[in-house]
Amino acid sequence: MARLRGVLFDVDGTLVDSTYFHTLAWWHGFRRFGHDVRMNEIHRRVGMGGQKIVEHLLGPERDASEDQEILDTHAAVFSTFWPHLRAFDGARALLRQCKSAGLTVVLASSARQQDLEVLRAVIGADKAIDAATSSADAKESKPAPDILIAALEAGGLDASEVVFVGDAVWDVDAASAIGIPTVGLASGGYSAAELEDAGAVEVFPAPRELLDKFASSEIGRRLGG
Repeated sequence: MARLRGVLFDVDGTLVDSTYFHTLAWWHGFRRFGHDVRMNEIHRRVGMGGQKIVEHLLGPERDASEDQEILDTHAAVFSTFWPHLRAFDGARALLRQCKSAGLTVVLASSARQQDLEVLRAVIGADKAIDAATSSADAKESKPAPDILIAALEAGGLDASEVVFVGDAVWDVDAASAIGIPTVGLASGGYSAAELEDAGAVEVFPAPRELLDKFASSEIGRRLGG
């Protein structure tokens, strides 16, 4: 495996504590059209693209003419939570640590551009970020690897020389599809066991713990290799 040159980061649930806000926003979107979808079921799909969330939770027999309005409702409700978004402890410092180690840092986000701008402001580490993607950069959402392919292109990187940091099994699936190892963070609600079973090479509770063990992590080991 090539020496590490870059790190790709998921954002929602990985760097910013937003997963449960997304869950609630989706719940409102479904309820608007009378769909009684349990929040725990919604949470298990957060990390997928919006259209895939609707398809998986409502199924093929749904009235697909409602899809776009459900998506729009999710977006509108989520925007009301923008003032409450917070970066996880250690997230900002972790990005800066990667940058100071000489790594290219890319936010491999599939968030809408409007949301991404808010998320970046919440993180507050733009000087450590070399590139970022949004939903407009991928034809297929996770677990398809399109957004990671776009992130590699944005950072001028190859899959063999990066590590991906993400919080959902869909992140691990997407990265595995193109041969990128994933360092999992349990900060989005998936357990360490679930992330390891999906194929994460290691799992930390949250950004702070990864930062504290940076030198011995997959990132640190690859840097020294």
